[in-house]
This record gives sequence, C-alpha cells and structure tokens, in this order.
Amino acid sequence: MSNEQKVAVITGASQGIGAALVRAFQAAGFRVVANSRSIQPVDDPDMITVAGDIADPETAERIINAGMQRFGRIDTLVNNAGIFTAKAFTEFSTRDWERNISTNLAGFFHITQRAIEKMEKQGFGHVVQITTSLADQPVSGVPSVLASLTKGGLNAATKSLAVEYASRRIRVNAVAPGVIKTPMHPPETHAGLASLHPVGRMGEIEDIVEAVLFLERSSFITGEILHVDGGQSAGR
Repeated sequence: MSNEQKVAVITGASQGIGAALVRAFQAAGFRVVANSRSIQPVDDPDMITVAGDIADPETAERIINAGMQRFGRIDTLVNNAGIFTAKAFTEFSTRDWERNISTNLAGFFHITQRAIEKMEKQGFGHVVQITTSLADQPVSGVPSVLASLTKGGLNAATKSLAVEYASRRIRVNAVAPGVIKTPMHPPETHAGLASLHPVGRMGEIEDIVEAVLFLERSSFITGEILHVDGGQSAGR
C-alpha cells in the first residue's frame, strides 16, 4: 500500500463530532486511524479502528503503532475525545475529578507525545485539540470548573507546543466550541442552550468539522485557539 496519502488519527471517533470528523477527513482524501472505547472494526483499506480508553498509555501506543504499520505515517492528530461534567464546584466527587483528568488531560498527553514523536521524524505534522469556549468565557448558570481546568489546560498546552515545535514544521492548534447540537443535548434543552450564544442558536457538528479542516489547510496558522461559539467568547 502506498504511503503517500496523508493519515489522520482521530480520538473519540465513534459518534457525534468525532464520527463526522472521520467522514470529513476521508472525503478530503486522508486515511484515518479512529479510536474510541466502543468503536467497531471496519472493512475499509483506508481506515483502521482501535478500541480502547484513550487515558491508557497502552491504547495510545496501539493507535500510533497501528497507523504506522498500516500506512507508514501520521500527518494529523485530532484530540477530540473528552468529557464535560456540569456540576456545582462543591458537588464534584473524587471520581468526577479522576475521570476528567484522565480523559481530557492524560488522554491528550499520551497520544500527542507519541504522535509528535513520529511527526518530528518525518519533518512535519499537525495536532488539533477540541476544547471549550467556556475556558475563556465562563457563563453564569453553566458550572464548568473541571472543563475549564482541563480544557483550559489544553489551550495553554496548544500554545506551548506550537512554539516548541514551530521550527520543526509541526503545527498545533485548538478549536474551542460553544454548545454544539449533539445527541447529548435533548431537544427540550435546545432553546435554553441557544440563548447562551449571541447569534441565538446552538452550533452544528458541521461548524466544528469545518473549523478543524480550515486549520488543517492553513499552513501559516499555529498556536491558534479558534473559537467556534456563536460569539460566546466575545462576551455577553
């Protein structure tokens, strides 16, 4: 199999934004290595699925090894896997803390470290995190301390890595969404959630996909936190 075709690794890829990213990168001509805890095998020569918990370093190792063995390269990593736990600060449990830290931060660390190692050897690459606009612009009535702590950490890491690896032609960016219309938000909540954005609507999955592809195609952009939030980060 030729290894000239670009390869994207996408975490949290079995549903919602992650599944849409898989389809979009395939449509853009990429081969894809897709991961989630529950992802199923596929009969597609241009796609590999790797099931496992992204917080486990062994899962990260299997994902990167699978991509290198099948396709011979890793061009783009999209760190989409993540969780959001909306609770008042004093109601968070130790388990909530551990789950958010392990998925949002440890998951990012293990897979990104291994992906950048491969990108550095091939002389180029691109890493994109999906974070949250709430890290920069908290909203009254939407408790988000663990999201801000973890996803805000990813925003900071994005800038740090962008500077560290710029001279080695590895770009690092993030997309910070507002509230996106996915199955996790029941229809009866949509009107209230839409009101959180100055534009008066929730975001669509395609809004996030288009932002990731924009960054993928923009070779002079690195260290960017691209807010795709209907104006939420501008203030209310």
